[in-house]
Amino acid sequence: MIPPKNKRIRVLIVDDSSFMRMAIRRVLDKDPDIEVVGTAVDGSEGVRKALELKPDLVTMDVEMPVMDGISALKQIMAKEPTRVIMVSTLTNEGAQATFDALEAGAVDYIPKNITDSTVAQNIFREELLKKVKGAVRSSGARRGAIIPARQEAVVRRVAEAKIPKTRINYVGIGASTGGPVALQEVLSRIPVNFPYGIMVVIHMPKAFTGPYADRLNAKCSLTIREAKDGEILKPGTALIAPGGQHTILARRPGGITVHQVPTSDYPTYTYVPSVDLMMSSLADACGGAMLGVVLTGMGNDGFKGMQHLKSKGGVTVAQDEATSTIYGMPRACIEGGVADVVLPLDQIGFEITKIADANRR
Repeated sequence: MIPPKNKRIRVLIVDDSSFMRMAIRRVLDKDPDIEVVGTAVDGSEGVRKALELKPDLVTMDVEMPVMDGISALKQIMAKEPTRVIMVSTLTNEGAQATFDALEAGAVDYIPKNITDSTVAQNIFREELLKKVKGAVRSSGARRGAIIPARQEAVVRRVAEAKIPKTRINYVGIGASTGGPVALQEVLSRIPVNFPYGIMVVIHMPKAFTGPYADRLNAKCSLTIREAKDGEILKPGTALIAPGGQHTILARRPGGITVHQVPTSDYPTYTYVPSVDLMMSSLADACGGAMLGVVLTGMGNDGFKGMQHLKSKGGVTVAQDEATSTIYGMPRACIEGGVADVVLPLDQIGFEITKIADANRR
């Protein structure tokens, strides 16, 4: 249930570190829209308090004594499904645990990177507040574990007759909140012999994109890896844009290549890495012979990129509201009139293959 707009968001903080409990509470207590209703020092206490207090959202540390965060998350989801944001370390182990938590039903995560740096503290504060409010206020935030069950629901098409019959040579996919799970669902539906290169941008820290690409590669038929600077986008391969910088694509004599550029080169792009920037540059590089896909996520990153792709004659797909963890990014594309097709998550991978096949005939 989404709290009424005039009601404060009730948050439970679960963390074995007194420093982190204080740091999170200090941020949340200063916001008039949020009320910290309790704290817990381990997963077992966290489960008990979640059932007792019934908060709108729980911030959950991953590594704790007595009961770890993922075990606690699973118990909460089984007994009293609640929005949970994981607080994760920026390590390979922290990344893997975070992905496990997202698959178990966590709505989002925030890196545990508070230092003495004022800049780092401000980033943590802004990210925490944005994710808490975004997760709770969104009507699309899921409350339970992952992948939507296959439904008999009718696949909704927007202006089906207007879907361009242009040649497709590449696919660009963008996602944010809820994206790690959604991308796995989409890419797992695409066959190993898929004839086009796929470029993916997801809003993730630098320490997470490599482990995430490895995880997807182990679970999907496609070859999936973190993109390297200068790499050529090839058929049957999905490249994940590295975190912490932007990724653009350009046509070179050997094919369309990936280029990583610092955020300072594109200061007007708020989200890092930027879906808009990737999508627009790939559309330019391939002359619009491309399928663009925007999945679940907070904000509107991807709208301008899809708009640019449409102007080049490309084809666009957006995830529907019912299956989006956060409906922001797909909503921007759908309400902005740049989505050719709107689909539930479990249909998007199949549709990518179908549209690509139809447009190469």
